[in-house]
Amino acid sequence: MTRIESSADVSPEAIIGAGTNIWHLAQVREGAILGTGCNIGRGAYIGPEVELGKNCKVQNYALVYEPARLADGVFIGPAAVLTNDLFPRAINPDGSLKGHDDWESVGVTIGQGASIGARAVCIAPVTIGPWATVAAGAVVNRNVPAHAIVAGVPARQIGWVGEFGHPLRQEGDSWVCPVNGSRYRLAADGLERIPGELLPETNR
Repeated sequence: MTRIESSADVSPEAIIGAGTNIWHLAQVREGAILGTGCNIGRGAYIGPEVELGKNCKVQNYALVYEPARLADGVFIGPAAVLTNDLFPRAINPDGSLKGHDDWESVGVTIGQGASIGARAVCIAPVTIGPWATVAAGAVVNRNVPAHAIVAGVPARQIGWVGEFGHPLRQEGDSWVCPVNGSRYRLAADGLERIPGELLPETNR
């Protein structure tokens, strides 16, 4: 059952998937699309035309600016920010206040299962690959490969991570999940699980 707290500000022009929870003081703008089973925390902001897949979690006070695109199962930590302006200015050169037509918004794209840590900032138009992890407080100004762990300001890769969220250990030319032994190998856009290495559905 969908739950929207009375203090939340949800546009009637937003599309809210079944089973989604929107908590106190959150704002979901017009044209936003939230998939089924999402959780939008207290004070979070979802901008116009932003799209979330199913089972996404946007934690308290996170800011997701348009036109961000989040695939299924994305985690956005508390107070994280997804920006949308390459050249931010409040005014034009003549001193007039910038309006909607005075700039072009660009969005952050996040792949399936990826996690953005608390107070991290992703500077559009970066792409975060599937199952990647951005550490708390990181500032991401370049694309992040699938399954990569990045940290720091600016963010740099410090390792690889599996679907369970645990860092992988290297064994020869492959990387191994410490939770269930699944193996991964390098691919064009990061790591990929080796065919036949399936994740047990009950091993969580």
